Amino acid sequence: MKYCLIIPHYNHLDAFQKFLPILSNLSYPSIVVDDGSLPATVEQLENFIAAYDSVSLIKHVNNRGKGAAVISGCYQASVLGYTHIIQIDADGQHDSKDIDKFISYSQQNPQSIISGKPVFDGSAPKARRYGRKITDFWVALETLSLQIKDSLCGFRLYPLQQMEMLIDHYCIGPRMDFDTDVLVKAVWENVPLHFIPTKVIYPLSGVSHFRYISDNWRLIRLHFRLMLGMFLRAPKLLYRRIISIFR
Repeated sequence: MKYCLIIPHYNHLDAFQKFLPILSNLSYPSIVVDDGSLPATVEQLENFIAAYDSVSLIKHVNNRGKGAAVISGCYQASVLGYTHIIQIDADGQHDSKDIDKFISYSQQNPQSIISGKPVFDGSAPKARRYGRKITDFWVALETLSLQIKDSLCGFRLYPLQQMEMLIDHYCIGPRMDFDTDVLVKAVWENVPLHFIPTKVIYPLSGVSHFRYISDNWRLIRLHFRLMLGMFLRAPKLLYRRIISIFR
């Protein structure tokens, strides 16, 4: 089992310059996926990363979305011989000290997707907290279960074998819909999930690329499609639930 970090990056250079030294101290190899940042930002990013032997960079010419960046990172990690990847944001929101917890659980459960379950402090916007509750309601319907404890956290560990199966079987949202979409489809395919509480902060100087109108509309369309998919799979999902109750 070989692990590496996948770090999607899009015009987050200031925050990333503070966060990457913290990650590098953990001694895990990292793949940074720049998702079409401004040319001047990409040039600075290349110069910055060059100082780290354990960090490699792949680039999208155009902005394709966070999900597309993670998927590109998965393919690159597979080519390099890694078996598992840890997805973590570039802006320093996530508590990198919990990476060891993710890996420890993964070593005992190598086929599980492991996701952070956010523990927010006072910096978290109320809109984000309430939005999560709405999303939790919909994913429970779409999976006919309560397996997904949080579908929006971007701090996760994926086994590449299971991840490639999901990518091959489904069209998974390439942008902000990715994190929710991939977990719902993992439940449909009976991929085991595990959630680890982790601190998530929203720095005052942080830059969010979540676009409230277009990305919320994208999520509405996603849930519509997932509900349709759930109806097609409802007999299988219900049968699986009944079997699990009587085991």
